[in-house]
Amino acid sequence: MKLVYTGKTKDVYSLENGNVLLKFKDDCTGKDGKFDPGENSVGLTIEGIGRENLKTSVYYFDLLKKAGIKTHYVSADIENATMEVLPGKVFGHGLEVICRLVATGSFIRRYGEYIEDGTVLEGGYVECTFKNDEKGDPLVTGEGLSALGVMSPAMFESMKEQTLKITKVVADDLKSIGLDLWDIKFEFGYNNDEVILIDEIASGNMRVYKGNEIVDPVELTKLILNR
Repeated sequence: MKLVYTGKTKDVYSLENGNVLLKFKDDCTGKDGKFDPGENSVGLTIEGIGRENLKTSVYYFDLLKKAGIKTHYVSADIENATMEVLPGKVFGHGLEVICRLVATGSFIRRYGEYIEDGTVLEGGYVECTFKNDEKGDPLVTGEGLSALGVMSPAMFESMKEQTLKITKVVADDLKSIGLDLWDIKFEFGYNNDEVILIDEIASGNMRVYKGNEIVDPVELTKLILNR
């Protein structure tokens, strides 16, 4: 097992069988000790959240499989907080895909003069950012990704379509336990020309409300798994 990448919330290892192993950490994105999935740096550490995020990811990867949506998920070892996945190349130097169902967070910081915090974005709004802490994870359009040679227009459309489908699966599941998904962050990769969901679907990558209160990652995981 060889360490190939150290990320904010997990480490990545290559396996002898050609697959990849993800080791989940207890770090979360945020600022000044407060959780915020929209931030681009680690802001706090929550003991045990890595294992809980893994449990949540496995739960949703299984739901997606039942819905006929392919992902990179192979298997998981909950006790050791690791997940084996299929290999997939990342787009560029790393690309994050955000699906927003409600306007809030960095979306309001950018566009607050045009829209109020808490406004529902009908049908979902998909946006992409490059993973680059020094530049604050800059936004990039589908046309920009094509012009930069990061992905073809067809790959972008596939990624966008999958993002909306996956978001609906997660949102519908949360709605069934009285929770509202406001936004969620994904990563996609590719093998040849096939675009598939990679990384995780974890509580730390989504903003969820119960009534007027945001649900913190630890509590959200409990609500998802202990129903």
